[in-house]
Amino acid sequence: MEKVIAGIAQFQQKPFEERKALFAELANGQSPEVLFITCADSRIDPNLITQTDPGDLFVCRNAGNIVPPHSKTAGGMSASIEFGVAALGCTHIVVCGHTDCGAMKGALNPGGLDDLPDVQSWLDHASAAVEAVKAKQGHAGHDELNAVTEQNVLLQLEHLKTHPAVASRISSGEITLHGWVYNIGTGEIVCHDEAKDAFVPVQDCYS
Repeated sequence: MEKVIAGIAQFQQKPFEERKALFAELANGQSPEVLFITCADSRIDPNLITQTDPGDLFVCRNAGNIVPPHSKTAGGMSASIEFGVAALGCTHIVVCGHTDCGAMKGALNPGGLDDLPDVQSWLDHASAAVEAVKAKQGHAGHDELNAVTEQNVLLQLEHLKTHPAVASRISSGEITLHGWVYNIGTGEIVCHDEAKDAFVPVQDCYS
């Protein structure tokens, strides 16, 4: 905690002062272009890996970068998605998974989560990704984890389409969905290419 407190003082002394004009502008509102949904894992820093400024990303984080399908029961993710899209006008939504994801490990082995019933229940939203990977042959160990991580990103993109604010804007061409996976060890980001139905280096997706 000492590191966190010291960091606040350091931020106020230099980074804040250097970007005072930006923060003055942000003090009166925000207009992010991108709704960025990613994992709560402490190793993921959306602004760092995208080299974006405060105000550029509307970030939603949870265990496993999960988007529950829309339901009549309001939840934090549903409310945040609706706000980001309908109120803030985000025109891009990124679902970003990552390597060595503890949530995906839990989804692969739900029996190991008996002491974490809320986590176990939450990861039910990723179970279809696990089943899809297990239905295919040739995945085992580390490869299986990577496959589930990628499949989970695709599953959550499908869940996004059940949210009315997102669905209406997809149909009108106002929103684009993106599926990414970030490699913690290499810094590489791969993006799902719909035409190839494969994850490719992010630079190839947008070239």
